[in-house]
Amino acid sequence: MLDNLPDVLVVAALVLHVLGERRAVVLTGRPRSHRAVTRARTFYAGMAVVLIALASPLDTYADKLFWVHMVQHLMLLVVAAPLIVLGHPWMSIWRPLPLDLRRTVARTMARSAPMAPVRAVAHALTSPLGAWLAFSGSMIGWHLPVLYDLTLRSTPVHIAEHTMFLGAGILFWAQVLGGSPAHNVLPPLRRVGYVASAIVPNVALSMVLGFGGHPLYAPYIHLADRPMGISAETDQQIGAGIMWAAGDIPYILAIIWLAQRWLTSTDARPPLDSAVVDPLRSRTRQEA
Repeated sequence: MLDNLPDVLVVAALVLHVLGERRAVVLTGRPRSHRAVTRARTFYAGMAVVLIALASPLDTYADKLFWVHMVQHLMLLVVAAPLIVLGHPWMSIWRPLPLDLRRTVARTMARSAPMAPVRAVAHALTSPLGAWLAFSGSMIGWHLPVLYDLTLRSTPVHIAEHTMFLGAGILFWAQVLGGSPAHNVLPPLRRVGYVASAIVPNVALSMVLGFGGHPLYAPYIHLADRPMGISAETDQQIGAGIMWAAGDIPYILAIIWLAQRWLTSTDARPPLDSAVVDPLRSRTRQEA
């Protein structure tokens, strides 16, 4: 039952989103704009990546090969999460729910005193620092041997790990790409540094895994039948290489995109002499 939980949740989100998109058409009386359609397709692509990561042969081999598990984690953290953020799906998923339920939940979350700690945590996690700590902390924390080994032995813990990866990824990429659930999003140039700083934990973890000199995770060490016939140490080194090389690509692409946006916004500003100097000169002449 628990093994199928990620599939059920993904399908439920997709169904709600489709219903929400259709309801928007009914309410507005006109077809969805090209931008809305593009966002929906981006969201569907992100959910497809989640399904491939968690409900395909990848998930089976992840229990036997460390490097496959790393591919699975990267798909959630740096592929599915930014696609979901770009899809802006939250209102479409929320819209089909019963109106009374939506009002009750919204009122409870916004005003209920017992929910104050939840609001505080949510506010912290949707800030730039909180999102960065959640993202980097979940990546490093779940790769500690004691927790990683537990995920391979316990299905609920494994589901919790993947849920945290996807959730932390959404929080982080919302800060980078803009939009909900982030608030107080950084300006483009500061976001370049924000993304660059997130590369550091990824590279550090990759170096520990790749150059540690011995395998870290007991379930892989004691595996009786290892696919591909590679050793546990080689398996770990391949996974570290994938995390380092392939894992850095989304960050680099984001940095290039953000830098381009910053340069474009700078070029779009009016020249200093026309925006500031000329008005000052005009004012001086009038006063004279």
